[in-house]
Amino acid sequence: MVSLPQFDLAPEKEASVSQFFYRQFFANTPALDQDYTRLKGKTAIVTGSNTGLGLEVSRQLLDLGLSRLILAVRNSTKGEIASKSLSSGREHSSCEIEVWDLDLSSYESIIKFAERAKALESLNIVVLNAGVFKANEGYNPITRFEEDVQINYLSNVLLASLLLPVMRTPLGAHPNRLVFVSSDTAGWAKFNEKESRPILDAFKQQNARKWDMQERYGTSKLLCQLFLTELVKHIPASVVTVTAANPGLCYGSELGREGSGTVLGFIVDTVTRFVGKPCDVGARSITHAAVSFGEEVHGQYVEDGRIRPKAPLVYSSEGGVIIKELWEETMTELAFANVRQSIEALKE
Repeated sequence: MVSLPQFDLAPEKEASVSQFFYRQFFANTPALDQDYTRLKGKTAIVTGSNTGLGLEVSRQLLDLGLSRLILAVRNSTKGEIASKSLSSGREHSSCEIEVWDLDLSSYESIIKFAERAKALESLNIVVLNAGVFKANEGYNPITRFEEDVQINYLSNVLLASLLLPVMRTPLGAHPNRLVFVSSDTAGWAKFNEKESRPILDAFKQQNARKWDMQERYGTSKLLCQLFLTELVKHIPASVVTVTAANPGLCYGSELGREGSGTVLGFIVDTVTRFVGKPCDVGARSITHAAVSFGEEVHGQYVEDGRIRPKAPLVYSSEGGVIIKELWEETMTELAFANVRQSIEALKE
């Protein structure tokens, strides 16, 4: 069982529908200004950064003085358009923006990206923002995992594991920071697959129930929270500080783009436009997670600029067992890339 930090709300209350609507309509995520932090000379990678939340996080980091930004995108043409948008109005010498190809549906692409990152002189911030919200059930043709779980969980874990050694903080320096972008839906997920053994194999099977896109998306984000909880036991915060951030429900994020043109997509878009926050406001929580706080944020979950509870399952005795089993299964699944060795090498 994970020890419970001193939160002003219990995890169960945090995951309630009433609190979700309260945060959506009334919570105020403070903006960061350039006097708050110094990112001069720093390098950051933001995945899924050609649009929506990733684009806004990139903009906010540049506004805070970031010197070098790498836009990790699947479509390089769209990435170049985003780069021009981010560069507009800035002095050319004030920042360097690059576009790197990254396809999270391909392990080969992830490994190639991580190899390229090894050439960086330093890597101070990584924001793992890219993800999918599948309107229909589908499976990766190579790994056979359902696509939400493949991309939102396994691929992001692989990328994180391979980038962490590159991010290793020099002795005495302010720790570098890696951020998993999470979601309220992690706290709502029923996670029926938790009864399966092995757990991950359940995500290679066609859903026996009617496809529930929110349930599967939420489960994929919950898996990340469970993994994060174990990951930080293997990496000291002083080496790399790892955290998660919830931007809330945001309109304009294009997360539900696959439902475009369908009745379900129209309903989701309508609800999101009514309840959602603008992307620039939601992105503030991610930016806070990337640059605010100290080592106390290691393994925690940031929302509205504050450390908040993760999903209730994380803190239960049942969750403790699942965390250990999921960790071992994930290490085995990604053994081809030596992820366990990469992580264990970071121990002081």
